[in-house]
Amino acid sequence: MQKTWPVWIGGILGLAAIAFAFGTQAGVVNQWHEAAHYTARVGFPLLILAYIARPMVELTRSEWAKYILARRKYFGLGFAVAHTIHLAALITAIEVSGEGKGIVTYVFGGAAYAILYVMAFTSNPASMKAMGIWWKRVHRVGIHYLWFIFFQSYAGRMADPEEAMIAIPFTIIALAAAAVRFLVWWKVRQRKRAANAN
Repeated sequence: MQKTWPVWIGGILGLAAIAFAFGTQAGVVNQWHEAAHYTARVGFPLLILAYIARPMVELTRSEWAKYILARRKYFGLGFAVAHTIHLAALITAIEVSGEGKGIVTYVFGGAAYAILYVMAFTSNPASMKAMGIWWKRVHRVGIHYLWFIFFQSYAGRMADPEEAMIAIPFTIIALAAAAVRFLVWWKVRQRKRAANAN
C-alpha cells in the first residue's frame, strides 16, 4: 500500500469526479457530459507526475522528486485507472446524448487508449525482460503521445470562454512539464558532448 497508493487515488478521484458531476449538474445528458470532462481532469495530474518524475530527480535531486520517481509506475497505473473511468463516462455521455465524435477523435483517442493499456499491462519486470530494449522505447513513445493528446486537447480549448479557465492552466502545466523534460535532455546531451571531448 505504501507504494501503490497512487493507483487507489486514481480510482477514487475518477469515481469522485462522476459523483461531483451528478451532484452539480441537472439532467442526465449534462451530468454525463461533465462527468467525462471531470474524469479527464482528475487523471491529468497523475500523468504529469509520471511524465516528469525522472527529469525532476535529475534537476533537483530532492527527496520529494525521488519519492515520486520510486512510485512512478504506480502514478502511471493510477492514471490508467482514472482514465478508464473517464472512458466509461465518455462512452456513456455519447450514448445518452446521441452525439458522436469526429473520426479524428476516434482514431487518435483510440490510439491513446491502446498505448495506455499496452503500457499498463507491461509495467512489470517480466515484460521488461521479455521486451528488452523495446520496453523502454514503447514506454517513452507512449508517455509522450499521452502527453500530446492532453496538450492538444486543452490548447485547442483556450479560446473557448467556457473552457478557458481549465484549458489555459492545464496547457501551461503541460508545456512546463515538456520544458522540464527538454531541459534535462539538453543537460544530458551537453554532458555527453563534454565527456566525448575529453
